[in-house]
Amino acid sequence: MAAPANKSIKDLNGKWIINKTHSDSTDPVLALQGIGWMTRKALGLATVTLHTKMYVQTPSDNAAAGDVIQIDIDQIATGGIKGTSEHRALDWKYRPHSDWLFGELQGRSRLTTLEAVRKEAREQGGTKASDVEYVTEGFLDETEGGETIESWVDNEGKKWTGWQIWGFATVNGERWLVRKFAIRRKDKDEVVKVRLCYEWAGELGW
Repeated sequence: MAAPANKSIKDLNGKWIINKTHSDSTDPVLALQGIGWMTRKALGLATVTLHTKMYVQTPSDNAAAGDVIQIDIDQIATGGIKGTSEHRALDWKYRPHSDWLFGELQGRSRLTTLEAVRKEAREQGGTKASDVEYVTEGFLDETEGGETIESWVDNEGKKWTGWQIWGFATVNGERWLVRKFAIRRKDKDEVVKVRLCYEWAGELGW
């Protein structure tokens, strides 16, 4: 189902289902991240729904940032698979995170623009410069000319980084939420790039 017209990158409140038909397979990504075959197989068979809450609040660990958008996501999977939870404050501050699937890592997120993402990647060079075209292409004008969410994750223990951009794109002739990922090994030159497409599944509480 298409995202409602009132949903924007600053209002993703609601339920979003990963559509496997239009999304890339996550198996290569999970393999790069060190996830075992049995777990990958189970996740590949499951339907995953994101229960998303967005609100504005001053982060308790970064009062100087003032009021910023915060995102809480509970990923609910079918088939008896334990879900995961994410908390993001869009202030670009690294915070630790731990869950049963990915282990210990740190990540940061921010509200930005695709133009700013491309400019920074060109200036930094390296792997970001080679990945930026993929993660920033294929979005609707509202994302291309407006704002996007950028997230960066670093898992030192399992030696990978994850870069993702969130926005809206045309999928199956409709406006859907899309997240594009570039996942890289830190110990060798290996990268997997995927697009995940999310169908609207209703407001929370339905």
